[in-house]
Amino acid sequence: MSQSVSLFGVRHHGPGCARSLLAALHALQPDCVLIEGPTGTEALLTHVSDPAMVPPVALLSYSVDDPQLAVFHPYALFSPEWQALQWAREAGVPVQFIDVPPALSLEWQQQAKAGQAPSMAEGEGEGDLDAATAEDTTAVTGPDDLPAVSTDAPLEEAPATDADPPLPSDPLDWLARAAGYGDGEAWWNHMVEERGDGQDLFAAIAEAMHEVRAHAPPRPSARAAQDAIREAHMRAGLRAACKQYQRIAVVCGAWHVPALDAAALAAHSVAADNRLLKGMPKRKTQSTWVPWTYRHLSAGSGYGAGVDAPGWYDHLWRNAGARHQRAIGWYARVAGLLRESGLDCSSAHLIEAARLADTLAAMRERPAPGLEEINDATRSVICNGDDTPMHLIRDRLLLGDALGSVPPAVPVVPLQRDLEAQQKRLRLKPEALARTLDLDLRGDTDLQRSHLLHRLALLDIPWGQLTHAGNSARGTFHEYWQLAWQPHFQVDLIDASRLGQTLAAAASQRALEEARHATQLPVLSALVDRVLLANLPEAVSAIASELEARAATDADPLTLLDALPALANVYRYGNVRRTEGEQVAHLFDGMLQRACIGLTIALCDLDDGRAEQARETLLAADRAIALRGDEAGQQTWRRSLATVALSTTTSALVAGAGTRLLLDAGYLDGTQVDLQLQRALSAGAEPLPAAQWLDGFLNRNATVLLHDDAVWHLIDAWVCGLTDEHLVQVLPLVRRTFAEFEAAERRDLGERVKRGVGVAPAPVVESTWNTARAERALPMLRELFGVDA
Repeated sequence: MSQSVSLFGVRHHGPGCARSLLAALHALQPDCVLIEGPTGTEALLTHVSDPAMVPPVALLSYSVDDPQLAVFHPYALFSPEWQALQWAREAGVPVQFIDVPPALSLEWQQQAKAGQAPSMAEGEGEGDLDAATAEDTTAVTGPDDLPAVSTDAPLEEAPATDADPPLPSDPLDWLARAAGYGDGEAWWNHMVEERGDGQDLFAAIAEAMHEVRAHAPPRPSARAAQDAIREAHMRAGLRAACKQYQRIAVVCGAWHVPALDAAALAAHSVAADNRLLKGMPKRKTQSTWVPWTYRHLSAGSGYGAGVDAPGWYDHLWRNAGARHQRAIGWYARVAGLLRESGLDCSSAHLIEAARLADTLAAMRERPAPGLEEINDATRSVICNGDDTPMHLIRDRLLLGDALGSVPPAVPVVPLQRDLEAQQKRLRLKPEALARTLDLDLRGDTDLQRSHLLHRLALLDIPWGQLTHAGNSARGTFHEYWQLAWQPHFQVDLIDASRLGQTLAAAASQRALEEARHATQLPVLSALVDRVLLANLPEAVSAIASELEARAATDADPLTLLDALPALANVYRYGNVRRTEGEQVAHLFDGMLQRACIGLTIALCDLDDGRAEQARETLLAADRAIALRGDEAGQQTWRRSLATVALSTTTSALVAGAGTRLLLDAGYLDGTQVDLQLQRALSAGAEPLPAAQWLDGFLNRNATVLLHDDAVWHLIDAWVCGLTDEHLVQVLPLVRRTFAEFEAAERRDLGERVKRGVGVAPAPVVESTWNTARAERALPMLRELFGVDA
């Protein structure tokens, strides 16, 4: 073959490889650049030179029929492929991808999900692609890389004897051990990525890969079958390019270099490669550019070709000067981070750390400190041996929080375009680093932000996690969200686009689908609350109608009560959110009336587990009825509770809880409660039901004990009257009851016990008030609280 073909084996996200590759391309000036990337997506390369395209970014390819079946091919600024694309665009040189098309990658993923083997041409081997080695359809996936630790399945290790250590699963570990390194990652970083000092690098990589592939144990049959197809496709692309161009540069993963050189092209005939590629799948796919993050570029995220420290690689790429200067620049960033976090880091720390890093490099016979030496010196000198600051450094610097961006001209689905427009209008920029967002729902902008985040939550796109709402000291008009954008949300948006072209339409449709599949009233009730928070009035009406129809046929009072708390939130948020909550008022009242009618029968003869659930239901329903604020409904509820509390067939735990709720509401006076206490805790009562009644009555709150002398004396007399045998029976339950009290309440109870029976508490010294001075603040307080004089 008369053409000049130059093979550049790289690590897919290696700054040293990228720097050496640029030097080689400038020297070679090829007529064409072939890159290991998904064939068929070359039309998207026109956006690479757009100034708005800021890496890290990824090529996203997905199945049109099943958008959750997707594959990502990420690129960082320091990725050799990205630099090759930039060089080719500037030089006007055509670029072609030569890896298998997205349709085949997605077909492999679909087969892996189903536990099937990949399709092989007849007579071309028996390799299988099983779920253990396939790329996951929802995980971040990409081309294989070197070191090939997590992209490929682990190599089958040769059997070892007791005298011989086991062979490493990563072939690069062999080279690392021979060079005195602990693992292939450290060896590759030091020899390649932290150097990047010339074109001779690629000849050395090619020689090493020939030796490793010649002596490594065979790969698992599944991975071998997949690699055989991929390399046949790359050879086909290379042969096609050779018919058009004279000087060809091929940028591929270093592992594939021996499969693409002249000897490999001669050893694998065109007919043999065509048989491997016969019957390529016809799955319909779409591709686009999406923003990516350094966190998802890391190996720890599950990305097969990931690197351990993308933030460090970014630093290496941006600081191409002397190695010592790179270390000093890194320490300056460490100092800035620690000082921002309130941690001590002086100039002396940095000087001593730099000296220690140089010393460690000299002891290890290395020309300059690498990441390993820098980290060791940081931990010893700056962090004083404490790993906690090192976790911060790893999270913020070694991984980094960079989030790329793509230009508006990149094709996207209408739903994503609608989200981007709302993000821009509401000034909610997607960020990889988690941050807290405090929304004041009285403001129009914050209210619309809340609607947006709740709509995304309905679509199962948790850009924001609601951490606190409605019960803080700042009132019910505040929400607190934890925001963190994840790249896979792009796939979720594509998947949700079948529901509608706007967020409001898609979220409404998703809510209606959930309503149709819901089987329990509390689920439907909670869904009404969610769509109200998302400001979807059409969905509210439809789901409320569905809830009303279901409630009319549900005869379980406890199920009806379980549905009330979510409906009560309508009244809590109705005025602030400018949504109409009265449309569910009749539904709330009707469900309450029906629940009260059958409540006594529903609470008869419950076992301990069901009694505990019933108590929680009663407490939540009582709070919901108070939020509703309807006097007639509250009276109906209290009459029903009184019947429950007085019934002899009601569970003792539930009866005690009902009595306490009635006491707190003022429906029962002290005399009536005393009668109930005496009946439940009388000497003739069984100890265990008495302890359960007491547990329900105290309701995890010691207030009634501390401030009601009659209750105190009755319970004190009951405890003192227990026999030793009965005390042993009830003690665990009583201890559990008192354990629920706050520490301050238990302390106050102890102080009251110390005073003894009949001893009056110490008199409270009344403070003297200056009435005139206090009244001066009243006008301002009335204005703040909106109270008329």
